[in-house]
Amino acid sequence: MPEKIDRAELARIIKIQRNEITEYKVYRRLARVVPHKADQEVLEKIADQEKNHYEIWKKVTGKSIRPSKIKGEAHYWISRILGINFGLRLMEQGERLAVEAYKRLKKTHPEVAKIIRDEQKHEEKILNMISDHKLQLIGSVVLGLNDALVELTGAIAGLTLALQDTRLIAIVGFITGIAASLSMAASEYLSTKEEGNRKKALRAGVVTGISYIITVLLLIIPYFIFKNPFIALAVTLAIAILIILVFTFYTSVARNLSFKKRFLEMAAISLGVAFLSFLIGLAINHFFGT
Repeated sequence: MPEKIDRAELARIIKIQRNEITEYKVYRRLARVVPHKADQEVLEKIADQEKNHYEIWKKVTGKSIRPSKIKGEAHYWISRILGINFGLRLMEQGERLAVEAYKRLKKTHPEVAKIIRDEQKHEEKILNMISDHKLQLIGSVVLGLNDALVELTGAIAGLTLALQDTRLIAIVGFITGIAASLSMAASEYLSTKEEGNRKKALRAGVVTGISYIITVLLLIIPYFIFKNPFIALAVTLAIAILIILVFTFYTSVARNLSFKKRFLEMAAISLGVAFLSFLIGLAINHFFGT
């Protein structure tokens, strides 16, 4: 089989083959550390599929390929730290490398392309079966982060023009943020408690409050660094966009959602509120002469 493939194509397929055996090792390793037996079985099943993919490509290339240790370690620890769903979906995005190879091999090895495509669809269904504790807390994190971004960017933008004193803006913003975080945490606790699980409600409330406070601290830091309030506001807005970018990327990968749509929507809301609040601050500054 290898003689039917040119050197450039063979190199691409070998890269795909290495990905398959690397992912096999990662899935097997994760299967040994996940707490639930059902999840262990799911991961072992996907591992077997990846091994099967590797064997198929091995028939095409005629070569035995070793896994990438660096890539394998990276995906393993990303999955352990940031959650199984995020780590595995991020790893599965590497399967897109095979798309062009599928097209090129369709005529010479049609069975390879068909088998791999079918297995990929099956893998996506299996990934959706995995229960991930970290992903279950995402709702609480999103609530705290979204509210902090919208409320604080708006409040800080308004205070910037109304007060024009960076230290005072930072103090007022911090007090406002702490009060709001406690309120949000309590509201999330009471709301989740209605489901009848007090432990889950407490965890949701704590996660919401902490994510809110962390966001508040990140947004007011520029006002402790810069003396010019407008420079501080610009940096704060940049930080807000960066937070939205990072978190949207995480949720879009972990939940297999559209990154662009979610990012633009969240950024538009936060910046829109900040702009309106800035206009309100402008009006207050004009009419009250602060």
